[in-house]
Amino acid sequence: MAEQHTPRSLIVTLYGAYGRTPDGAPLAVAELVRLLGALGVDAPSVRSSVSRLKRRGLLIAERTPQGAAGYALSADARQLLDDGDRRIYGRPAPALSDGWVLVVFSVPEAERNKRHLLRSRLAGLGFGTAAPGVWIAPGHLYEETRHALERLRLDPYVDLFRGEHLGFAATAQTVGRWWDLGQIAALHEEFLRAHEPVLRWWQTRGPGADPAESAYRDYLRALDSWRQLPYADPGLPVELLPANWPGGRSAEVFAALHGQLRDAGAAFVDRP
Repeated sequence: MAEQHTPRSLIVTLYGAYGRTPDGAPLAVAELVRLLGALGVDAPSVRSSVSRLKRRGLLIAERTPQGAAGYALSADARQLLDDGDRRIYGRPAPALSDGWVLVVFSVPEAERNKRHLLRSRLAGLGFGTAAPGVWIAPGHLYEETRHALERLRLDPYVDLFRGEHLGFAATAQTVGRWWDLGQIAALHEEFLRAHEPVLRWWQTRGPGADPAESAYRDYLRALDSWRQLPYADPGLPVELLPANWPGGRSAEVFAALHGQLRDAGAAFVDRP
């Protein structure tokens, strides 16, 4: 997955990082244009991407308290971002004792479009395939999985189970069949190539002429890249991972960028 900061993805990232106000106030369209412009996105691309997110039910057109046209997060979008926070910012230290969550589903042929939606959503949540029609993920993903299936109204087609792997092959061998660990490792390496030099730059050289805008720009790009990774990587216990797994290092780099840049970038977001 080459780094591609699409306008639509950056808008979702922006709302996740800075757009969830306690009162649910919308972000003005003019502010969206300014903030995405700092990342090289032109105004027409911002407006068309916002329209697509509105059609998907993630954004709602509302007036700001000052009367300007703006967009607020829908209830589903807030739930989606809140669930994402647990993965993006606070990934648990998974243990084998957490067990596994399994998904088995049955969709009538007349509704096969929902079968495709189910498969793509489970893959997007980080599930692997244990057998045809049986999807598996670490047990700590249960709550988020339940929320996602209910939000998409797919729960009537699904049964959820908790369990443990009892063999015959060792679990450390079988996870390599359930997930493409080489591909996941490559995503972590790609993140490190793109953003570890950014972290070193901030640690050694400083921000330049406009520290708030620089911090905002580098943080949004890092977050936009990183937030995809915890969904590709389900967060397997370390005992099940290959030696020299790069996921720990990429998580440390993102955590350091978050700690150094998130609040500094807020000063640019909050400018009048």
